[in-house]
Amino acid sequence: MEESRSLILDMLMISWAVITVVLVVLVIYRGTLSSKEDDQIFIDAAEQHHYQEQQAIIARISRLTKPIVALAVVSGALLLVSAGIWIYRGLKSF
Repeated sequence: MEESRSLILDMLMISWAVITVVLVVLVIYRGTLSSKEDDQIFIDAAEQHHYQEQQAIIARISRLTKPIVALAVVSGALLLVSAGIWIYRGLKSF
């Protein structure tokens, strides 16, 4: 019984670590995209491709928002559940 509880806690912590690593990678990627985004651009007809590039960057940043929020929520929930199990096991053996 104790072994299965330890296995559950280990699996929760591994899941949390994997999800958190993916979250960090997405946040870093969004940061690099944001650094390429211009706040304000002045272009004429000859430089229309710059406008299209900026629109593509903004679209990518917008698409990343929902997965980042979802991963942050899942990461937080896994961390809280893991901490709860760890505290419960500690109090039970006390």
